[in-house]
Amino acid sequence: MRATRHGFTRPNEQLVLRQLRRVAAHAFSRTAGAPLIRGNRVRLLRDASENYSAWLEAIEQARERIHFECYIIHEDEIGQQFAEVLQKRAADGVKVRLIYDWMGSLWKASRQFWNSLRSAGAEVRCYNPPRIDSPLGWLARDHRKMLTVDGQIGFITGLCVGKMWVGDPANGVEPWRDTGVEIRGLAVSEIEKAFAHMWELCGDPLPEEAVFTRPIPAGNMDVRIVATEPATAGMMRLDQLIAALAKNRLWLTDAYYAGTTSYVQALRAAAKDGVDVRLLVPNGTDIPLLRPLSRAGYRSLLEAGVRIFEWNGSMLHAKSAVADGHWSRVGSTNLNVASWFGNCELDAVIEDDVFASQMEEMYLEDLANSTEVVLDEKRKVRVPALVGRRPALLGRRHGSAGRAAAGAVRLGNTIGAAFTNRRVLGPVEARLAIASGLLMFALAILFFFYPKVLTYPLIFFFTWSGLVLLYRGYRLARKSNG
Repeated sequence: MRATRHGFTRPNEQLVLRQLRRVAAHAFSRTAGAPLIRGNRVRLLRDASENYSAWLEAIEQARERIHFECYIIHEDEIGQQFAEVLQKRAADGVKVRLIYDWMGSLWKASRQFWNSLRSAGAEVRCYNPPRIDSPLGWLARDHRKMLTVDGQIGFITGLCVGKMWVGDPANGVEPWRDTGVEIRGLAVSEIEKAFAHMWELCGDPLPEEAVFTRPIPAGNMDVRIVATEPATAGMMRLDQLIAALAKNRLWLTDAYYAGTTSYVQALRAAAKDGVDVRLLVPNGTDIPLLRPLSRAGYRSLLEAGVRIFEWNGSMLHAKSAVADGHWSRVGSTNLNVASWFGNCELDAVIEDDVFASQMEEMYLEDLANSTEVVLDEKRKVRVPALVGRRPALLGRRHGSAGRAAAGAVRLGNTIGAAFTNRRVLGPVEARLAIASGLLMFALAILFFFYPKVLTYPLIFFFTWSGLVLLYRGYRLARKSNG
């Protein structure tokens, strides 16, 4: 600061902001394990109307290769539409490679659906199906949603492929609300590398020429491609760092929110420090029974000043964030343990004022179709009555397994709080505690009178696990002796 007769003048705020962002850039790179890549152009894509049309256009213009990775592909009219265009491009000589998740697409698409793609010349791989030598390996999921074409254009998104994202206007069913981005420029190479790594996890690696085509610089936006794997938690560390560094506002959208204690505390601390923290979550959800579990975590956020909104449409499936009009995130990672620790996820982190302005504008438009959750006079969570009809649901089996994981985390937090008495439980959590207690009591009676119901599954699990460990130990011993 510079001394004057009246004291001290404030330093140039723009200079301080630039210095802060330079320091933050290094912290972000180390935290997420993703370098900042310059020379990109990013287009914000809202809902299936913009995402699907952009994907199909890029696929139809492909000349060399198409890399497509999607957690769920439904065998419905939308899935068939994508299958047909991919089959056509494969028949034209374009290298089509597709990865789908075993659990995500279980009962969503038949073996015949995948075989028809293979018959047309596409290479199709399934991520992490159950294996006899890995009893619990199938729990790790490939939750990514990405597409690259010819190494020059890439898409990262929260959308899977299915008619629920399109809706059914004739029957009054609204489309799911979701967000994606189209990326052109140098960051596309990082998206392709992320795909190549997943491809190798499912089988033989890609040839070098299928991955390392250098994309053409396309703009002046700075982008990070954050590709996380189980137990790495790179995106969680970055999310917490953003919450700690935000100075003015942090606006979050999440489909299956169930924040960990550390992340909840980061949001509470930001709100108490005067940051405008907002969280937009679904109201109508694809798993209605778990809705009370999500609401159980509202009170501690509301008491700290975090504003929570519930979307009034059919289903809010987006996973995005925007902070201080500069930093934005769009991708597949939900704010819960399943995404942060258990899944393979892919997100685009954009550091650009113009793009962030578009994100904030879209966020405010979403809030116009949302209902704010508030605390009443007795400090209880209250959702004001919605104006008009309730949002239509599209069934319970169409959505992500992350909602179930989020609910399980919330239930575990409630039970833990009840036993340890470390925090106050709210009315919703009290109901959960009573229901959990009755369930445990019923299970205790069942196991007392029918112990085989408990012992036989345990015998099977431990026998399987023992054989797997013996087999792997034998293979490792042979390898070391060889």
